[in-house]
Amino acid sequence: MNFPDFYEQAPVVRTYDPFAAMLGAARDGLFEYRYLDAVRLAGHSCPTVAGAFLVGRAALTALYPDAPAERGAIAVHMPAPEKEGTTGVVAQVLTLLTGAAADNGFHGIQGRFRRRGLLSFADHREGEAIAFKRLDNGESVAVSLDVSPVPGDPAQGARMAAILQDTADDSQRTAFADAWQDRVRRLLLEFADDPRVIRVTPVQ
Repeated sequence: MNFPDFYEQAPVVRTYDPFAAMLGAARDGLFEYRYLDAVRLAGHSCPTVAGAFLVGRAALTALYPDAPAERGAIAVHMPAPEKEGTTGVVAQVLTLLTGAAADNGFHGIQGRFRRRGLLSFADHREGEAIAFKRLDNGESVAVSLDVSPVPGDPAQGARMAAILQDTADDSQRTAFADAWQDRVRRLLLEFADDPRVIRVTPVQ
């Protein structure tokens, strides 16, 4: 398919979804989420989408160190209002990975498999860390993202300005796209487990 090769080299997030298992949607309820799934959901690839994917991966790994995370059994709290900045984009990627949904999510069946209300947003900015909580045992972690250790090409600003002003030629457009995806590639392949970029903190 017409996607950068590194998408398939990026980390994979494995989950178990008992609702999917019951319905026969996935064999044994097991899902493997790849970065391409997040790209298809968002419609684009950028450090925010890649970072959200890595944040979700880190949280699920911390909460379920010995087995696939149970999708639909995790509450997620965003530290900002849903309309602020990229909060909504990040939340959509986290819904993909965790199943946690806002008030428009699945309401469940006889009290089981509910996804509605598992995703919440702060009324005002509370910080940077996103909170993840297992519903079965109450274990929680806070995960924050800092992509500054993965700098972009200094020429990107001028390239973007030219593109948005419809003055860019083909070489500028190609250079912009290549540099943009190269930063995403480095984030996913070189910094996925770097504590300077992805910071996981247990919450008591």
